[in-house]
Amino acid sequence: MKIIDSIIGASAELQAVRRDIHAHPELCFEEKRTADVIAAKLTEWGIPIHRGLGTTGVVGIVQNGTSKRAVGLRADIDALPMSEHNTFAHASKHPGRMHACGHDGHISMLLAAARHFAKQRDFDGTVYLIFQPAEEGGGGAREMINDGLFEKFPMEAVFGMHNWPGMEVGRFAISAGPVMASSSEFRIVIRGRGSHAALPHNGVDPVPVACQMVQAFQTIISRNKKPVEAGVVSVTMIHAGEATNVVPDTATLEGTVRTFTNETLDLIESRMRDIARHTAAAFNAECEFSFSRNYPPTINHVAETDFAREVMTSIVGADNVLPQEPTMGAEDFAYMLEAKPGAYCFIGNGDGSHRSAGHGLGPCNLHNPNYDFNDELIPLGATYWVRLAEAWLKRPRAA
Repeated sequence: MKIIDSIIGASAELQAVRRDIHAHPELCFEEKRTADVIAAKLTEWGIPIHRGLGTTGVVGIVQNGTSKRAVGLRADIDALPMSEHNTFAHASKHPGRMHACGHDGHISMLLAAARHFAKQRDFDGTVYLIFQPAEEGGGGAREMINDGLFEKFPMEAVFGMHNWPGMEVGRFAISAGPVMASSSEFRIVIRGRGSHAALPHNGVDPVPVACQMVQAFQTIISRNKKPVEAGVVSVTMIHAGEATNVVPDTATLEGTVRTFTNETLDLIESRMRDIARHTAAAFNAECEFSFSRNYPPTINHVAETDFAREVMTSIVGADNVLPQEPTMGAEDFAYMLEAKPGAYCFIGNGDGSHRSAGHGLGPCNLHNPNYDFNDELIPLGATYWVRLAEAWLKRPRAA
């Protein structure tokens, strides 16, 4: 691997920053301390900053030369509302909050790149360092864009990166096209008519209506959607009743839908709405159907993906740059890729053997209470950011 020496030399400093942030996790749009830490480091290194986009976002501005060209590098900064099982020294000090997705490491990789940029600017143009809040369900990318991110900081392209447990350290994965799914939520309230459970003919029982809907929704995936197109409908909550001898008035279904294209999402939403309405009517019940589209699919642009792959190859070799298997997880970097060309990649986080003594007994998976980011990634991820920005600003502008 061709890792930048000065970044290796600063690894201990950035590891300390990462572990401090891990110990003080903050949820979406509440990342004030985290933003303060980021802003303080950038300021210490002489990098101008802008704060407040998306409530708690921070943008560092690194300029050199006279070129008006610019590229954006993005890291997410929020934690998850879950309790940590690890007991090592840098475990979360706040019950019910945890950096279980590695955003603390994403921050540190981009800060390590920022530190290098501050001391050695081997480019002509501007690198925007985007520290984005509220990725975990808050749509912080969308809010930063709505607050004028790309107007205030015009850039040709924007790139993102996420650690990937189970993939060997020293490897990247990237592919063009859809790499993460859209995320949508639905809620269906079925209104029947309550009665004594021993006299069900006196009422309209919403529970069998709900059961029929759950089964019928899967026929959308198996019989309405093209088999070659991916889609998931998961009913994850069913609420009905308060007593064993009472037919309830209502039953509520909630869950999530994941797709890689808006066309498939349109189909699923339309069919779910029709099935819910007509199934309820068939049982003399009524229903209220709501469908909320959260994150769109994350779709990598072809040219920018090819470019990023070349940069990765120059660092770790072609054998260590893998195809990026699409995942049904969602990512609000999708909003940035809708607005600007760019690409989103994975960087291997290893098998979990890196964890300090005192880690939980479970696996080192994303959104798992035993997870911890692998600090070995900091110099590699930072080197990728640096080489990507340098190469982008040196390449001829696209026609």
